[in-house]
Amino acid sequence: MDWKLELVSVPVSDVDRAKAFYTEQVGFHADHDHQVNDELRFVQLTPPGSACSIAIGTGLPQAEPGSVRGLQIVVADVAAARAELIERGVEVSEVQEFPWGHFVFFADPDGNTWSLQQLPSWR
Repeated sequence: MDWKLELVSVPVSDVDRAKAFYTEQVGFHADHDHQVNDELRFVQLTPPGSACSIAIGTGLPQAEPGSVRGLQIVVADVAAARAELIERGVEVSEVQEFPWGHFVFFADPDGNTWSLQQLPSWR
């Protein structure tokens, strides 16, 4: 039986600001944006090529905005991904090399942290 992680909730303080950051700066696709009622809004965003999305919104059971740490996306070329993020205005770290891959790190406007990993060639 396959077990597929398909949605991760990311707590944010301003849904419109976060949606703009993830779509316009990071390059995620906006899958859904539904205002169910005055208290409930659900926004689903997906990184290009990913089977897993993130959910942001209002009225969703969430932790404190900015409290998610260490979300990770695997990319084929971390230097090229870093260059794209910089071009779109995202503050991103220098490339860091570890035995388990090359990484860059960034945070969303609330402080939720992300890494992009280029897997080592031996994998």
